[in-house]
Amino acid sequence: MAKKTEIQISHSPTDVISSLTFAPSSNQFLAASSWDGTVRLYDIVSNTMRKKFVNNCPILDVCFQDAVHMISGSLDSQLKLMDLNTNTESIIGNHDNTIKCVEYASKLNGIATGSWDKTVKLWDTREKTCVGTYEQNNGKVYSMSVVDEKLVVATSDRKVLIWDLRNMSNYQMRRESSLKYQTRCIRVFPNKEGYVMSSIEGRVAVEYFDNDPEVQKKKFAFKCHRVKENNVELIYPVNAISFHSEYNTFATGGSDGYVSIWDGFNKKRLCQFHHYDSSIASLAFSSDGSTLAIGCSYLDEMEKPPEPMPEPNIFVRYVNEQEIKPK
Repeated sequence: MAKKTEIQISHSPTDVISSLTFAPSSNQFLAASSWDGTVRLYDIVSNTMRKKFVNNCPILDVCFQDAVHMISGSLDSQLKLMDLNTNTESIIGNHDNTIKCVEYASKLNGIATGSWDKTVKLWDTREKTCVGTYEQNNGKVYSMSVVDEKLVVATSDRKVLIWDLRNMSNYQMRRESSLKYQTRCIRVFPNKEGYVMSSIEGRVAVEYFDNDPEVQKKKFAFKCHRVKENNVELIYPVNAISFHSEYNTFATGGSDGYVSIWDGFNKKRLCQFHHYDSSIASLAFSSDGSTLAIGCSYLDEMEKPPEPMPEPNIFVRYVNEQEIKPK
């Protein structure tokens, strides 16, 4: 039998899906964190939930440290380590406020966390110690991305701070967002040439690290996730971005319920998937780029909530070359 293009995952979280991430070198095991206080591990091949860690507080992000350890950050500022072999949880440490972002930093073999306390912290999870705390120019951390030594932090005051994890004595660059409104998501290109960021007003910016004027001429921003109804343009937040590791193309997910794939270097949209019945809250490509996980959850954007309220759902899409490869 031919494999379906897309499947719906069983045993979805019961509240907003805050993040999705595949296990390292895997397109089979997927972790999901949620405002329902759970971190769930799915086997998408058998469509089963393999593990479920339950907390008494919303979980805002989760990442894998390795194939058998997951790390989560929560609304109550706790950073936790989950051991998949022993099914146990332990507290690594705390921020002074909510932990919004958790990223595995391969160059340190450690974890980077970003918080509403306006700091980024680096952690040695084996020793369960914080090895550094770094002020983010007085902005709450809203989104964060790590690729090798590059750490990029988007803050509440529309600033972007670019750090080198090998030397955290000071940030390398501080930039103003080229988008006028609040940042929703930021992700570094896999080739480390730049980053892509999105905002609450249906816009995405493609930026480059190199300050050479010729390189900076290539940066651009574009409108997306907008719908025209009765000659009125409805503008939706762009909540999620995920990169394809090989092609440097990227997926965006918006509160319009659509996922689009973009070629940022050639300024093209490659495709748009079908409509989902709720906002796209999170996206994650597998490391080999064959699989895209899509987290759908209503995010309280409307003045009047929809009736009936859509249930949170996770879909897994097996993408093809036409959808993700630059033309």
